[in-house]
Amino acid sequence: MLALLHTSPAHIPVFDALRDEDAPDLELCHLVHEQLLSQAGELGLDAVTGDVHAALAEAVAQGADAVLCTCSTIGGIAEAAAASLGVPVLRVDRPMAAAAVALGRRIAVVATVASTLEPTAELIREEAGDRPLTLRTVLAEDAWQHFESGDPDAYFAEIARAVDALTEVDAVVLAQASMAPAAARTTIEVPVLSSPRPGLRAAAAVAA
Repeated sequence: MLALLHTSPAHIPVFDALRDEDAPDLELCHLVHEQLLSQAGELGLDAVTGDVHAALAEAVAQGADAVLCTCSTIGGIAEAAAASLGVPVLRVDRPMAAAAVALGRRIAVVATVASTLEPTAELIREEAGDRPLTLRTVLAEDAWQHFESGDPDAYFAEIARAVDALTEVDAVVLAQASMAPAAARTTIEVPVLSSPRPGLRAAAAVAA
């Protein structure tokens, strides 16, 4: 069984659909802790470390063979907790980051929540290793209000607008799982990468 730690219930149908397409025999258990993202944004990542560990321990107690954290803001905290939990803990955006650095050195990270930018940028730097890297971070600051108000069309439109304004990049990374559908709305002539599908595939392989 694979447990998924979310900070929004909106992710549940997305990952259920991907499971049905890519790993239909995989059992999923969804744990939603919305306050983790808001607290991380307001108080910093250190303030939520204990709560993230508690949420992961809850997943293990429910019988998870592995845990996938679908929130990029807290993904690093979750990943680092694996050693003390006794089961693998994966962050959904690591496969995406690895794919991005394979595409070229000029990478743009686009997010709709400011607290997600630096954790995603740091992950890409980690995946790049010694390879040269030119990294840009862009906040689509008008988008998140549409997500919170339940207007996905406006949310994805704002993201696509921010992506299509980019120049001189080899790849664009959509930092949050919630942003994935916006990739299909972009017209930029470079790959626009999102995390849900590659992240779930990696976690399914580990859980199996």
